[in-house]
Amino acid sequence: MIRSATLDDSKAISDIYNYYILNSHATFETEPVTISEMEKRIGRVVEEFKLPWLVFEDDQEVLGYAYGTQWKGRAAYLHTVETTIYLHQNAFGKGLGSELYSDLMDKLKSSHFHSILGGIAMPNDASVALHEKLGFVKVGLLKDVGYKFDRWVDVGYWQLLVNE
Repeated sequence: MIRSATLDDSKAISDIYNYYILNSHATFETEPVTISEMEKRIGRVVEEFKLPWLVFEDDQEVLGYAYGTQWKGRAAYLHTVETTIYLHQNAFGKGLGSELYSDLMDKLKSSHFHSILGGIAMPNDASVALHEKLGFVKVGLLKDVGYKFDRWVDVGYWQLLVNE
């Protein structure tokens, strides 16, 4: 079941995210996020930016989350949103990511957005495949913009234009 996240999901969401912080370069954060910090992040996206934050729940367990957030703070960027998706490390290969991200795209497409961006720390074949499956096109690569686990990491950007 896909539903809107609530603050009660903060622990499950932070558990999923903290796995990636500690074990991958998918995020450039290096310290685990507390439940209260995750509550603030969810609140900011949903209340301040008025954007969707969704969770995929199965048998009362959150197996993944996806959300849209402000791309940049300047007024001219109002019609651009950046998206994020993370799945529980045991939830891969079941189609949950496609279902969750598709639902998020539907919600964003029905709003005022013209451009949806996905930033992907490279390499990440699964994330690239997901974005391209949903119509995103690679538009750029930023070389060596992150440093984690004793190595430089590139970030690629994929874009989906909507409401043309």
